[in-house]
Amino acid sequence: MVADDSLRHASLDPSTQQSFELRWERYLPDLWIGLSRVYGDRADETLQRVRDILVTRIAKRPDDLKRLDEARLLEPDWLQKPSMIGYATYTDRFAGTIKGINDHLDHLSEMGVRYLHLMPLLQPRQGVNDGGYAVADHHTIRTDLGTMDDLTTTLRSHGISLVVDLVVNHVAAEHEWAQRARAGQQKYRDYFHVLKTQNEVDAWEKDLPEVFPDFARGNFTWNDDCQGWVWTTFNEFQWDLNWANPDVFCEFLDFMCELANRGVEVFRLDAIAFIWKKLGTGCQNLPQVHDITQSLRQAMRIVAPAVAFKAEAVVGPNDLIGYLGRGRHWGKVSDMAYHNSLMVQLWSALAARDVSLMETALSRVPDKPSTTTWATYARCHDDIGWAIDDADARDTGLDPVAHRQFLSDFYSGDFPGSFARGLVFQDNPETGDRRISGSLASLAGLERALEAEDPALIDAAIARIVMLHTAILGYGGVPLIWMGDEVGMLNDDWQRDPDHTDDNRWVHRPVMDWSLVEQAQAEPHSVPGRIWRGVRRAINARRRSPEFHASVETVVLPSPSRKVIMWGRPHPEGRMIELYNVSEQEVWFPMETLRSELDDVVTELLSGFDYDLTPINLRLAPYECLWLSARPGS
Repeated sequence: MVADDSLRHASLDPSTQQSFELRWERYLPDLWIGLSRVYGDRADETLQRVRDILVTRIAKRPDDLKRLDEARLLEPDWLQKPSMIGYATYTDRFAGTIKGINDHLDHLSEMGVRYLHLMPLLQPRQGVNDGGYAVADHHTIRTDLGTMDDLTTTLRSHGISLVVDLVVNHVAAEHEWAQRARAGQQKYRDYFHVLKTQNEVDAWEKDLPEVFPDFARGNFTWNDDCQGWVWTTFNEFQWDLNWANPDVFCEFLDFMCELANRGVEVFRLDAIAFIWKKLGTGCQNLPQVHDITQSLRQAMRIVAPAVAFKAEAVVGPNDLIGYLGRGRHWGKVSDMAYHNSLMVQLWSALAARDVSLMETALSRVPDKPSTTTWATYARCHDDIGWAIDDADARDTGLDPVAHRQFLSDFYSGDFPGSFARGLVFQDNPETGDRRISGSLASLAGLERALEAEDPALIDAAIARIVMLHTAILGYGGVPLIWMGDEVGMLNDDWQRDPDHTDDNRWVHRPVMDWSLVEQAQAEPHSVPGRIWRGVRRAINARRRSPEFHASVETVVLPSPSRKVIMWGRPHPEGRMIELYNVSEQEVWFPMETLRSELDDVVTELLSGFDYDLTPINLRLAPYECLWLSARPGS
């Protein structure tokens, strides 16, 4: 291990030098363990390079960000607070350019947004680029969007943290590293996985899944310049990186520090589950993924403790918890992870009008470290894959294959009586995998209801939309609202853009319709107005309620009604029970169930009304949501 005596010779001002030395001493053991496990006899050399990168970058860190570092060290739970509301969008779809974001900060502030995820900002390859995730230059912002300096200072003045994607599994085939590899430079060829023979490819492929079977068959692409098979998990133009090479680690650390110094506060680690390769495995969720993440995280805590990590790992619950930390990685890897199971189970319960599977699945999600937080969401930029565990389904009395088929049929609108209007994405007849694209509002029935001009169907669709948002706000964590969902934007005419015709996920990536926002604000009884009012009511109730602090786990309680979700939040400042009716029918819910958990009189936080729990039953209207809180001494 590198001795830290050499740190005293760094050219830093005394205050920065002291902060650096204290953090280095604090985080060095966890940084070293990750490096030593992954890089073995190259770990010492790698640690020296890491130290040099950190000293160089902290010397250039702006004073306002150094102050933010100190503030975050005093407020380590900043991501866990109930006031943390997230919003996700593509910059060009939302506002045209980065400067254009500034024109809509009032809209974000009115929603209480403090966490803004702008989808891929780094320069991608020209043409088809997987929605921006085929990055060609890590040091440049997309030229059509502007510069980072156009944005970060203004966001921070509004109390909004910038979230940026960092694709850690691959780069574009046009990236400088890939170009140099094709030119014959061995140093850069070693940044990638290049196999020499078809036999080698076949040996790996035997255990590898296909991510995009419709348009990216297999996991390897022959390259004439390299005279070998390049590993390309996602597309032939996205070359998988070789994280077993410490040069890749150091390259990523350096430009993470560069972006942090430009004001990025959260890195969304895209495709992180895939970064380590081992023959005979599916090459996802391997232990080295967490060793690498731990070392990157500790390094960033030294140089920029204001920065947080979010893992983009759409994996099963038992694997997912590893991205927040399990065992020796407990609380030392990512600060956030997407709660994919919550999203899937919400849509499943809505289609089935039954919460049984949700109860089984969510109750089996392992507890996360208390210092971390979930990212909760009902929709995002991606498709919905029906990640339902076979054992969960069987233990609930369901055939897992049949239930996944039912959900695909229901949300594509093919199931009799479906309210949804979605599209099948990546139909794989070999595995039965049929994912779904579609906006939240269209999947929740608003598109069909408006076409039918049926007031009752419109009311039900609006109630579903508000219920979904209320649930992600009530689960605990950072709720992420996808652009346009707050005013009920419908499926887009995605095929009018020739660059999007091969990818129907663009159906739920529309250009923001600001006229709907204006209508929502000017006409509260309009469809956009009712959705906007319902979502904001839940946001405002959450922001003033300490019960939603993410250090507390949501407890899945056995509901006496199969149509009602029942969650508990046992916060020291107030025991809470949440109820969500997932059906279009009214439900008479037995008060005895609530009295066993709460006092006889409680406050319903969404309305502010006091509820008497002594009657026999409580009437829940279709899709009604209740947040019932009993606060000590209140």
